[in-house]
Amino acid sequence: MKFNRFNRIVGLCLLTGLAGFGITACEKDTDGTPQIAPGNPVATAMAPDSAAGGSVVTLTGTGLGDIRTIVFEKQSVPAGFQPTLNTDNALIFRVPTEALGGTQKVTFTNSAGRAVSVSFKVLAFSTVSDVSNYDFTKGSEITLTGNNLDDVTAVAFADSVKGISDAATIVSKSQKQLVVKMPASTLGRGTLSITNGTGRIRTKQEFVNLDMAYKIFADAYGTGFQDASWGDAAAVSTKEFKTGTASIGKTFQKGNWHMAGFANWSGSAIPYSTDYTYVTGWIKGASADYSLYLTTDASKAGFGGFDDRNKINVKAGVWNYFKIKLSDIDFWLPGKTLTQVGFRIQGPDKQDETFYFDDILLVK
Repeated sequence: MKFNRFNRIVGLCLLTGLAGFGITACEKDTDGTPQIAPGNPVATAMAPDSAAGGSVVTLTGTGLGDIRTIVFEKQSVPAGFQPTLNTDNALIFRVPTEALGGTQKVTFTNSAGRAVSVSFKVLAFSTVSDVSNYDFTKGSEITLTGNNLDDVTAVAFADSVKGISDAATIVSKSQKQLVVKMPASTLGRGTLSITNGTGRIRTKQEFVNLDMAYKIFADAYGTGFQDASWGDAAAVSTKEFKTGTASIGKTFQKGNWHMAGFANWSGSAIPYSTDYTYVTGWIKGASADYSLYLTTDASKAGFGGFDDRNKINVKAGVWNYFKIKLSDIDFWLPGKTLTQVGFRIQGPDKQDETFYFDDILLVK
């Protein structure tokens, strides 16, 4: 009797377990999204009503619990969001970083294909990450690479401290690239002021006006300057240049400590002036990375020295820009006249190496 009763108890327990398993197996797996039937989405507010890429925005209204896609109108850029945060009255999402700037419709669509659109302004200030050149003359073109450049309406070469702003001409524009023709200007150096649909920014990059700079070399030797290189003479090259039509090429022989030299022995050498702030220029590298040392006869160490403060690292095979504050290096002692400027190398040890120099300038 006890045995039969025990069997019945075990059997009932087994049936109960199987029944529970069957009920569990029939439940629908979900991703955590609220199980809200698709309704007719209605939007009452978007907060904030304008924001930059990456910002969090909340849409409020009714019938929003089943929203499945969010798309920004310009170029149909989708926005990511977490459906598990949806409620029937609120939806939280982020403005996509790829969203184009300006006012546009943002469309919210549910699983039944029902949608609601809301007007929203994407704040997308222009950014400039790279430039084709830091030097310019009146009418020369500079290419700016960055983002949100397609709706640029105005560009100017400007100095907010001096209150000078000279309008540049927009040649072409796309989202990632802007080409401008530079203006005539009395400014020696300045940034670019760029205005688009979101607002105005100033570039971090500073540009040098060749028309106002003191030229040691720029397409040709500056007034009174000539080659004063050690070892093999330097030569003007019309095949290699960064700006204009020419540069100076200098071959440094293996095993010799050569120098690319520029000298003004004509009586028009430069007397010391605190007005000059920077020495700038471009150097095209050789077959490997090297360091060149900037040296002058107006320095404390004298012409031909190797001062670490004056070291310029030059990457192989590309044009390298340098802009050095004169107060940071041994370049020009008060009271001395600047007659010679040079670029010296320690080596090269393996083979002859050729460098090219362009737009060697003193800038106020």
